[in-house]
Amino acid sequence: MGLSHDAVVAIAKSFGLFYLIAMSVGICVYAFWPRNRARFTHAKHAILEDEDGPLTGEEPR
Repeated sequence: MGLSHDAVVAIAKSFGLFYLIAMSVGICVYAFWPRNRARFTHAKHAILEDEDGPLTGEEPR
């Protein structure tokens, strides 16, 4: 006896919901982890560094 289409759809929707919740929690934990503060602070300020000068052909930092 196999699963009906409605049962498979309900299982897929439930799995997808829990998957997205787990991914959201994981991303928030990564973003607010104290050890990552320096990396994100550097990224925040790096976009403003060397903005007024011409391109020199150097490798980006």
